[in-house]
Amino acid sequence: MRKLLYALAATALLFTSWAQAQPELRSDHPERYTVVKGDTLWDISARFLNNPWYWPEIWHVNPQVANPHLIYPGDRLALVYIDGKPRITKVASNGVVKLSPQVRSEPIDTPIPAIPLDAISSFLTDTRIVTPEELEGAPYVLEGEDGRIITGAGDRVYARGDKPADKVGIFRRTKEFRDPDTGEFLGLEARSIGAGNITAENGDVLTLRLTKSNQEIRIGDRLLTSVDRPIATSFVPSSPDETVEGEMIAVDGGVSQIGQYDVVAINRGERDGLEAGNVMAVLKSGNLVRDPVTGETIELPSERAGLLMVFQAYEKMSYGLVLQATRPLSVGDKVTNP
Repeated sequence: MRKLLYALAATALLFTSWAQAQPELRSDHPERYTVVKGDTLWDISARFLNNPWYWPEIWHVNPQVANPHLIYPGDRLALVYIDGKPRITKVASNGVVKLSPQVRSEPIDTPIPAIPLDAISSFLTDTRIVTPEELEGAPYVLEGEDGRIITGAGDRVYARGDKPADKVGIFRRTKEFRDPDTGEFLGLEARSIGAGNITAENGDVLTLRLTKSNQEIRIGDRLLTSVDRPIATSFVPSSPDETVEGEMIAVDGGVSQIGQYDVVAINRGERDGLEAGNVMAVLKSGNLVRDPVTGETIELPSERAGLLMVFQAYEKMSYGLVLQATRPLSVGDKVTNP
């Protein structure tokens, strides 16, 4: 009898541990869902799960499919149970689960993205983190044709320095990031404001024909090798493999309050175990209150107030997109594993 009780207790403990480590289905989850244009992987995950970053754990497809996370508008998803575990899979129009690959006629850019790409596209294509030495050592704009100090797409400009490549991007120094606790330099943000082709060299003076610009090109702007970075749509929500604790150190746009779909910088990066797709919980700093008995100033515990996903990780820092915010967030709020 005692052995039986021990066995039952051990089984219960194992079940509890398994349950705590598994995706949690929402109490109001649908049995079926049809993907519509404008959906994101995060949106769909949140319809089924309390913890959307566990989506890969319950997504079930034929292993021969090259990318199991490609979902298209019009696809029908169903919640099924395989070996007693919940799984989400695509279903055929007649309601029969079909796990074999199929030929599609849609362009390759039609799958729904993991998160809203319009909120981060400029950071994936036009912004990079560099060292001060890299930027200061790059060629710089002298002036535009006819002595103009402000130029744009279609104009010719002159720069000075060693030619980096035939095709270059034009960058402007924006922010310098330092760790708020240690003061360590984390990186320098250089934002792309244009691009062009170098058409002539006269010693160290370069002639550049501008092919595009999203701001006016000014004297002193720097030329860096143009890097074509395709916008990633394949990353999916995941929890960091290691315990990571940091904080939000900046927000794009200089606003004082941070909300859903704002881009933030955090003081943790690849060296800390972060990678694109990692989800972080945002902890709102507790208020400072005065103890009525001792007169001391006490900081209340931090409260979970949102979620963000890392979409671009560098060595010492990362950019993330706020996906959920139950209250206004701010620079200095902590981030940690979800």
